[in-house]
Amino acid sequence: MRVILSDPRASFADVFTDIETDRLHLRPLHEADRQAMVDIHTDPRTNRFNPDPPGVARASEMFTAWLVHWAERGFGYLAVTEPGGKEVIGVCGVRLREFHGEKVLNLGYRFRPSAWGKGYAVEAGAAVLEWCAREQASLPVLASVNVDNKPSLRVAERLGFTEYTEEAYEGALSRHYRR
Repeated sequence: MRVILSDPRASFADVFTDIETDRLHLRPLHEADRQAMVDIHTDPRTNRFNPDPPGVARASEMFTAWLVHWAERGFGYLAVTEPGGKEVIGVCGVRLREFHGEKVLNLGYRFRPSAWGKGYAVEAGAAVLEWCAREQASLPVLASVNVDNKPSLRVAERLGFTEYTEEAYEGALSRHYRR
């Protein structure tokens, strides 16, 4: 994996650099990504295992919260593109969250259906976890996955997560993995 510097005009450039893997480019979210994120998060296919899928307004609010997280923390969820590509094909990254009274980094990943089956979630997730080990090593990383979402469970396991607990999360029985 090679790391390239992000836009020096960005307010968080001194904290985060873009990540490039062999097949993906991961970069901080920008306001221009809002529509792509709303499209990905409101697509019924990406919400097959979500008991309360977001509508356009809620997906837009989520995106705003992600931008705020970036502004406050200097890291967060990342837009994923293919190198040289303009289309955002997914999102992958970590956000600070509290779980059972402990501060953790929540690993999240979601891709357009056109990007499914290519191993992109594992590749992006591995790059993000490498960043976490280097830059946020004091915080454990958690992944919370609906127990019915077999593809996402496999991604978490391929990333080296082990089951931590199983309980309700955001309206569904979820398996919480920890690294």
